[in-house]
Amino acid sequence: MFPVHRFRRLRKNEAIRRMVRETAISPDCFIYPLFVTYGRGVKKEIPSMPGCYQESADVLVSHAKEVHSLGIPAILLFGIPETKDELGTSAYDEKGVVQDAIKAIKDAVPELYVITDVCLCEFTSHGHCGFIENGDVNNDKTLALLAMEAVSHAKAGADMVAPSDMMDGRVAAIRTSLDREGFSDIPIMSYAAKYSSAFYGPFREAAESTPRFGDRRSYQMDPANKREALKEVTLDIEEGADIIMVKPALAYLDVIAAVKSSFVLPLAAYNVSGEYSMVKAAAASGWIDGDRIMMEVLTSIVRAGADFILTYFAKDAAGLLRK
Repeated sequence: MFPVHRFRRLRKNEAIRRMVRETAISPDCFIYPLFVTYGRGVKKEIPSMPGCYQESADVLVSHAKEVHSLGIPAILLFGIPETKDELGTSAYDEKGVVQDAIKAIKDAVPELYVITDVCLCEFTSHGHCGFIENGDVNNDKTLALLAMEAVSHAKAGADMVAPSDMMDGRVAAIRTSLDREGFSDIPIMSYAAKYSSAFYGPFREAAESTPRFGDRRSYQMDPANKREALKEVTLDIEEGADIIMVKPALAYLDVIAAVKSSFVLPLAAYNVSGEYSMVKAAAASGWIDGDRIMMEVLTSIVRAGADFILTYFAKDAAGLLRK
């Protein structure tokens, strides 16, 4: 009791604060999302996501080298194709934008770990994550398309695939197809608990994936549900997921903590576009210290239990951590 116990003794200066700090983050826990588009020499800034770009594969290679030089071990690739159709055929085209980018990056920066988003929303003309039938996504008919996409990424040289579609049974379908095609060593990072969130708005501009009708609430999770997340994670683990993910991160720290306490698999959390853009916008207006808020946000995600963070802050944070 006071005055014997004075907690300020261990807060006196930066040296002792570092020594007793309970949660540490490093570039090793970052995965940096990148958006690859068609053409050559393309570098188009995304208005709602300052510092993020749609880039053609030739430009993306230079960006990948920069990411690697900062000590960030991995990237996550999203694709914006030249043409879209009802079935998202560009998603599993062996000469598609993602497949070409994988090859270019692995040739130029073989040490960089390349993860690919496996979904159809960027590639379909309707903007939904699968096969449309009677005005809704047909879950089971979508699984074969997702499996084809994952296999095409593996053939192009991806190190890991990350299904984000939230179809029931997609991890098993992808695992079966990868194994059958000789890619049993390719791990799956499953978007296991992906919520139907308003925080995705800037991403949909970046990936040009806004649905042309309706929304995604019939397949993404209700933000009010936490127990359901544990059921989703359980099923994905049973189907063969190697890493599980909670998305978004900041408004779902309680879900991250619950998943961490219930499962032993590595846990990723996606610090999504809306979370990024709000900080950037407030910092640009002079309302907050952007760097301090960024590091506080990332620390909170690790403190909640995440082993990896997918974040658009990765380069900025890695630069600060290297100082």
